[in-house]
Amino acid sequence: MQEKVIAIFDIGKTNKKVLLFDSAFQLIHQEESVFAPIQDEDGEECDDIQLITDWMEATLQQLIDEGYLIAGVNFSTYGASLLHLDQNGKVLSPLYNYLKEIDQSVQQYFFDNYGGSAAFCRRTASPALGAMLNSGVQLLWLKNQKPEIWSKRVDSLHFPQYLSYYFTKQLCADPTSNGCHTFLWDFDQMEYHPWLQQEGIIFPSPLPNSTCFPVKFGGQEILFGIGIHDSSAALVPYLSSEKEAFALISTGTWCINMNPFNNEPLTENQLKEDCLCFLTPEQKQVKSSRVFLGHFHNVWTQRLSEYFEADPKFYKVCDASERQIAEVKNMFSKELYFFPSGTEAVEEALKQVDLSVFKNIETAYIRLVSELATLCVNAIQHILPQQDETKKFFVTGGFARNPIFIKEIKTAFPEKRICLSEIDNASALGAALVLAPALRGFSTDAVQLEKEISEAEKV
Repeated sequence: MQEKVIAIFDIGKTNKKVLLFDSAFQLIHQEESVFAPIQDEDGEECDDIQLITDWMEATLQQLIDEGYLIAGVNFSTYGASLLHLDQNGKVLSPLYNYLKEIDQSVQQYFFDNYGGSAAFCRRTASPALGAMLNSGVQLLWLKNQKPEIWSKRVDSLHFPQYLSYYFTKQLCADPTSNGCHTFLWDFDQMEYHPWLQQEGIIFPSPLPNSTCFPVKFGGQEILFGIGIHDSSAALVPYLSSEKEAFALISTGTWCINMNPFNNEPLTENQLKEDCLCFLTPEQKQVKSSRVFLGHFHNVWTQRLSEYFEADPKFYKVCDASERQIAEVKNMFSKELYFFPSGTEAVEEALKQVDLSVFKNIETAYIRLVSELATLCVNAIQHILPQQDETKKFFVTGGFARNPIFIKEIKTAFPEKRICLSEIDNASALGAALVLAPALRGFSTDAVQLEKEISEAEKV
C-alpha cells in the first residue's frame, strides 16, 4: 500500500520551498525555488502572488503525477502581509512588501484615537515597527490612500490563509497570524481589538491551526490546512516534544527569542526594547524579543575580511577557548566596542571603529561574536519571567553552529541546559505537525523528535 505524505509550502521572502513529510514526520523530499520580484503600483518591489500560486498548483500536480499520495497540505509563510479580495474572491492588490514605507500619519491615527502609543502597543503586544510591519496599518492605509481598492474590498486575509483559500475557497483567520505584531489582536482580552469594529472592518474568527478542509485535487481528496505564521510554526516541534519549560533562540538574519511559558503581560519597557508577543496555535501568548543578529554579523565580518585581507568565509573555522574569550572581552572597558553608537548606527560604526587595536582577525572576530552574544543575552533576559521555571534553551539556525557564540550563551546562563537543535526546516515541520489530529496514520510520537535534539555539552 502506498504511503501517504504531507506537503508543506514554506514561503520565505527569498526562497519558496515545497517539502514532503512521511507518516513519522521525516523529510523525504524537498524542492526550492527563487522567484524574481515584481513591482506594485507605486513602483516598489513585492512578491508575485500569481506566480506563487501558479507554482504551488503546478508543483502539487507534479508530485501527484510522480506517484505521491498526498494526505494533507499546509502553508507556512512570513507574516505582516495581507491579501485583499473583492466580492468574487479575486485579489485586488499586490502582496505589498512589509517594508513598504507609508505615511506615518496612518500609524499615528491609531495612537490618537485608541489610547496613545504606549497603551495601544502594549495592549496589542505590537511594537510600532513602521512601514507595513504592523499589518493593521495596511488596512487603514488602503482605506485612506487607496480608495479605488478599498471600495471593492470585501475581505482581507493574512498571507498563509490566502494560500489556503486559493485551494479551499474558505475564508479563515488563525491565531498565529493575528498575533504577529499586527495591531489587530487585543492580548488583554484575547480577541480582536475594538478598533476594527469601530472602523467597520470585519475579520474572520480565528480557527484552530488543526482545522482542515477536504478538496479534490489531481484525482485525490486532500485535506488542506489553514496555514500558519512561520515563527510560531517553528515552535510547534518543541511544544510537541518537550515537557519542561523552555525558550527557543532562533538565529538567522534576525535572532528571535521566544518563551511560550511566560504569561506576564508585555510592559512598556519591554516594548521599547523591541519585545513583542506571538500566539501559539492554541492561542497562548509567546513572549518574544528580537536582535538583528545575522545582519550585524554579516556586515562586520565583511568589514573584517576587507581590513585584514582575509577570505570572506574566515569565520567558519574560527574557534576559541573560554580563556581566550575572556581575555579578548577584557581588552576594553566598554561592553560594546563594535557598536559605539548603539545597534541603530552600524553603518557609521563601520567607518569609525579602529580595527588596528586587534592583533589579527581571529581576535577581532572573537570580540565581535562576544558582543553579538551580549546583545542576544540582553534580549533573552526580557523574555524570562520573574518566577523563571525555564529549564533549557534550544538554539537553532546559523549561530547554533558557532562555538564562540554557544560558549558565551552557556557562560551567561550557567543554570540552563543549552541544547543545539538539529531540527531543520522547523517552520515546515511545525506546519505539518498541526495537521496531525486530522490525519489518519500520522504519529507525533515525541521520541522521534527527541532524536533530533542534542545537548551542547561538547561545545
